[in-house]
Amino acid sequence: MSAQWRTEPRKGRVLIGVVAAVALGALFFGAFTRVVDYAPSAGGEDGDGLRRLAYFADWNTANRGYSIKDMRDSGAAERLTRVMWAFGEVSDEGRCFIDPEADQPWEIYQRRYDAGESVDGAADDYDQALAGSLNQLRKLQEEEPSLSASISIGGWNTSTYFSEAVRTEESRREFVSSCIDLWIRGDLPRLGDEPQGGEGAAAGVFDGIDLDWEWPGGSGHPDNVEHPDDPRNFTLAVQEFRRQLDALEEETGEEYTLSVSLANDAEIIDSSYEPAVFEPIDFATVQGYDFTGSWSRTTDHHSQLYAPSGDEGDPSSDRAVRQLLDHGLPPEKLVLGFPGFGRGWSGVSPEGFGRYAPAQGPAEGDYGEATDSYEDLKDRPGQRFFDPIHGAYWLYDGDEWWTFDTPEIVRMKGAYVRREELGGLMLWNLDMDPEAELVEAMDESLEGG
Repeated sequence: MSAQWRTEPRKGRVLIGVVAAVALGALFFGAFTRVVDYAPSAGGEDGDGLRRLAYFADWNTANRGYSIKDMRDSGAAERLTRVMWAFGEVSDEGRCFIDPEADQPWEIYQRRYDAGESVDGAADDYDQALAGSLNQLRKLQEEEPSLSASISIGGWNTSTYFSEAVRTEESRREFVSSCIDLWIRGDLPRLGDEPQGGEGAAAGVFDGIDLDWEWPGGSGHPDNVEHPDDPRNFTLAVQEFRRQLDALEEETGEEYTLSVSLANDAEIIDSSYEPAVFEPIDFATVQGYDFTGSWSRTTDHHSQLYAPSGDEGDPSSDRAVRQLLDHGLPPEKLVLGFPGFGRGWSGVSPEGFGRYAPAQGPAEGDYGEATDSYEDLKDRPGQRFFDPIHGAYWLYDGDEWWTFDTPEIVRMKGAYVRREELGGLMLWNLDMDPEAELVEAMDESLEGG
């Protein structure tokens, strides 16, 4: 889901941005009363038909100490319908694989957890077939049987060889088969001297595959291999995934979920996705964030729900949703993504620190350049502003300007999803919201709170 990215939280004073009282009342009365007559969307995973999704970034167990047990202890797991596991990689040969030269094998299925680290309080045995985070997820699912999981294949940094994988009918067939064997059947490779892995070692952990190619047809990572027929081949690959997953359903009697992750830019949407790609999938997520960032010379909101009236060029979650609906994606299949992180600028003058304020460069962030988590930003000192008209929140601290989503903003987005009869909400990602405040807001807002 694009980003791979903590300062100590400090309490600060709060200054609520000034908004017109009449407009505020009108917005909230309209937004929160019109949901009463909402009919649940078909094909959802919870009682109200709405999906509550969140990404688990497997590398941040090692990098930031966020584990599957933290997902349980925070209350996030009981509020989610599906975990999206980031990321499954594609080899230069066009196959799903786990890189033996990276740390991923150890963290996700070889590392033995002691009792204090483990979801169920039981220590792992040295020679059990599945250990690591995947085994912890399996234990969590035993506690929370309604919690499903998808492996998300690709991402910003690992979509490099997607184009090669879907190039021909034969390559698509073998690519899809390799993904199902590895992640759904759970046939993990035995690597080095570790006893973990083998046929069916991780069977049943994942019941879904998410395709996060960023992006078919170009405009993605500069290292991506690209071909002009990528959009057509992506459609054919999605159809092949559906065909093989349906065949597996016939074999096992289980149901399997297929999803895709979509861009938020109108030009990329038009050039990357054929409308036919939406038919075989169960749902699609759209990135309702990264509309701007430190690459821009002026401040702006990176995840606003609505663009200012009359500003046709300004992106927003609503605009991305409209673009995809116009492109043929059924609303009940569309899940709106929101960020657990903020984007920041430095060198912003106190004389004009609203939107479009000149900045000297990126702010200091702990998740990469100009990027920080909600967990750190929520308690940072400074002046705070909440815009309930456009669904945006920002913070001015010293000469730094940050834009990010709060529980209030997430609740607005939940009301929007219900009003527009969309398929649900999605968070990128869980370790940025370790106390599950955003997850709680997502869950309660989709219930109509």
